[in-house]
Amino acid sequence: MIFAGGKLLPDGELNSVLGGLEGDISRTLSGPPLETDAVLDALDSLGNELDSGTLDGLIAQYAPPGTREELDRVRPQISRKTLEARLNLELGGLAGPRPFGRSEVRPLGVLLHVAPGNMAGLPAFTAVEGLLTGNINLVKLPHGDRGLTLAVFQKLTEIEPKLAPWLYAFDLPSKYSGSIQALARLAGGVVTWGGDGAVAAMRKLAPTGCKLIEWGHRLSFAYLSGWEGIDLSGLADHAVRTGGLLCSSCQVIYLDTDHLSVAERFCKIFLPLLAQAAAAHYRTPGQTAQGALYARETALEQMVDRAGSGDLNFPGRCCSLTLRRDGELELSHLHGNVLVKRLPRQEIVPTLRRQRGRLQTAGLLCPPSEREELSALLARAGLNRITVPGHMSDTFPLESHDGEYPLRRYVRVVDIENP
Repeated sequence: MIFAGGKLLPDGELNSVLGGLEGDISRTLSGPPLETDAVLDALDSLGNELDSGTLDGLIAQYAPPGTREELDRVRPQISRKTLEARLNLELGGLAGPRPFGRSEVRPLGVLLHVAPGNMAGLPAFTAVEGLLTGNINLVKLPHGDRGLTLAVFQKLTEIEPKLAPWLYAFDLPSKYSGSIQALARLAGGVVTWGGDGAVAAMRKLAPTGCKLIEWGHRLSFAYLSGWEGIDLSGLADHAVRTGGLLCSSCQVIYLDTDHLSVAERFCKIFLPLLAQAAAAHYRTPGQTAQGALYARETALEQMVDRAGSGDLNFPGRCCSLTLRRDGELELSHLHGNVLVKRLPRQEIVPTLRRQRGRLQTAGLLCPPSEREELSALLARAGLNRITVPGHMSDTFPLESHDGEYPLRRYVRVVDIENP
C-alpha cells in the first residue's frame, strides 16, 4: 500500500504518485511552513488515545505480539513535554541575532527515511522526527511492516489534516532500486537505518548533494566487574526480552577477569536466571519453540563449526550461554542465546577500539566505587551509552542517538545579512 495525500492507495498507483510527487512537494514547500504546534498537538492527541486504550485494537491488528508493552516503554518519548524539551535542547541556540544580521533554522526540505523493521513503530517515529523539524517525509517501509506505520499516518492526518502533505509512505521492496532512487532524487536528506549493506546501497542511490544521515547497526554488550552476590536477573530479562534484535541488545557479556574458572562459574550461576527469564517471556508454544530452536542451533554450531576451539556451551531450556576463549565483540545468537567472554579492564580500550564506529551501549555492573573509572574507560573506547545492564534497551528522555542529536541533522542554518 501507499500513503499519499492523507489517503491509502493501492500499489498500482505507484507510478502515478511518483510522477506527481515533485509538483506536490514544490507546492507544499512554496506554502506556509509546517507549524510545530500542529505537530505537537496531533502527537499529544495520539498519545492520549494510546493511554486510554483506544488504539489497542489497531495495535493488535497491525503489530506483532508484545508491541503494546514496548510502546508503553517508549511512551514518555512522545509526550509533549519531552518533545518540547528535545526541540529546545537539540535546536536551541542555533537561531538568533548575529553581528551580520540573524540566523534562522530551516528544514532540509524533504527527508527520505529508509526505515528499519527490527522494532514496531520505529518507521513512524523517524517520520515524527522529520515532522518536528518541518520536513516533508517520504518513508520506505521495511519488509514485514504489517500496516502499523500506515495506520499511524492515517490516524495522525485524521487528527490534524494539515499534516497530510508532509507524510508519504511506500511499501517498496529493496529490489525496486529505480523507484527508491526516484524518491532519493526528491530528497534533501536520506535517513538510512540498517547494516553496512543497506548504507552502502543508499550511498549509490542518493544523488550528489543529498545529505546521507546514517543510523547504522551498532554493537552493545554488558560489562561485569565484582558481579558475585549481585542480582543479575535484570540482565537475563533484557537478553530474552530484546532477543538480540536491537542495536542496544546485549551481544556479549564481558567479565572483568582473565581466569577461565571464574567465567565458568559465572555461566553456571547466570544460566538458571536466563532460563527463568525465557520461561517468563515465552508464553506461547510458538515462542517456546523458537527459543528452543535457536538454543539447539547454537549447540550444534558449537559441536560442528568450532570444534577444537575450546569454547564451552552451557545449554538451558530455550536459552544458552557460550563461553568463548577470545575477547572480540561480535553478534551473538538470537533469542536468549548469549556469548560470554573475558575482558580484563586493561584490555577494554585496545579490544573495543577494533569495533570503533560500531559501538553503542554498555550495560555496566560493578561496585559503586569503580563505576566512574570503568565508565571513563568505556567512553574512551568509543561507547555512546553506559547504563545498568537491565536498562540497556530502555530509552531515556533527552538522550542522544548514537552520540548525536537527530533533530540537528535534519535541519540547516540560514544566515541572513541586514542590508
